[in-house]
Amino acid sequence: MKKSLQVSNVMEELILLFRGRRVIIDTDLASIYGVSTKRLNEQVKRNKERFPEDFMFKLTKAEKEELVANCDHLKKLKFSSVLPHAFTEYGAIMVANVINSSMAINASISVVRAFVHLREMISAHKELSKRLNKLETKYDDQFKVVFDAIRELMRIPDKQRARIGFKKQNGLG
Repeated sequence: MKKSLQVSNVMEELILLFRGRRVIIDTDLASIYGVSTKRLNEQVKRNKERFPEDFMFKLTKAEKEELVANCDHLKKLKFSSVLPHAFTEYGAIMVANVINSSMAINASISVVRAFVHLREMISAHKELSKRLNKLETKYDDQFKVVFDAIRELMRIPDKQRARIGFKKQNGLG
């Protein structure tokens, strides 16, 4: 049980958010399924009809640059001339079908569990937010400070980094 939990956590770290969708990049999916990225993309290309836009899409150059900048384990993509594919939950399952190896089938189960766990976490967060809104309307100003503190804890932090370097001030330089 504990090993499966660790695998699930690793999988969840590979799931990224692009275009409002949770996806796994082709390089990560290939390593999970025990094949090369080239082989994975060959199989996808041979079976294009199985991969509509809601299953898979190709990242733009700007998205690729953002990916390389934010994901240390994908730094090698910086030198690739090919834009990576991003697979949604359905696309990741379909890849397991076209790869058709026992390792891919077993790994797809872990991928599905990781996506489901993330969905459950988001759902729980929304439910907590609804309950908090209900309590806030009921108890108004009496607990405003408490409600504000809880909302601050629930807030998802922005991932924008502080820019490094000197800032040009008006009238100088």
